[in-house]
Amino acid sequence: MSLESEIVTWMNQGIGKSYILDRAAYLLVSDYFLPLLMSLWGVGLWFHGNNAAARGANQRGVLAAAISLGFANLAVLLVNLLFFRDRPFVDHDLANLLYAPTDSSFPANPSAVAFAFAMAVWLKNRRAAAPLLFLAALWSLARVYNGLHYPTDVLGGALIGVAVACLVTLGMRAIEPVTARVLQAARRLHLA
Repeated sequence: MSLESEIVTWMNQGIGKSYILDRAAYLLVSDYFLPLLMSLWGVGLWFHGNNAAARGANQRGVLAAAISLGFANLAVLLVNLLFFRDRPFVDHDLANLLYAPTDSSFPANPSAVAFAFAMAVWLKNRRAAAPLLFLAALWSLARVYNGLHYPTDVLGGALIGVAVACLVTLGMRAIEPVTARVLQAARRLHLA
């Protein structure tokens, strides 16, 4: 076995040993709980700021995060068209708390979208992004623990997410008047 196969197999041994740990792992590995927490954090950040400039910076970060999330998803889809890798639970006898996805394990889409979201916020507000980065790392780790991804899958997904967030943030700076108009329109509609 390769080193990363050994890591996944070793981590996966915890499943089934503790009901409480299994329930917590199920919650963390799901497609809904951590993304919902990250989304709620983004909504809170959208309306947070001590003054108009801080609120505007936060809104630019959340807008970049939402756009980055979409482009990270697209990047993973394009990589999946060129490259397929079986999931760890296909290659090894592993326990699985979730459903058994059939798409490619590499790159890990949850890692890509979570790190894209967190990194885009980090580029505008590092303090507000710290919990998002923690949740992105936790979600990625839970996916490896559950045998859904190899460590290099989540690392590849994280790198894609970070790269996409950086590109989107640079792109938004290049078209700043458009970003300002979008935020002004949101404010006129009482959405910001």
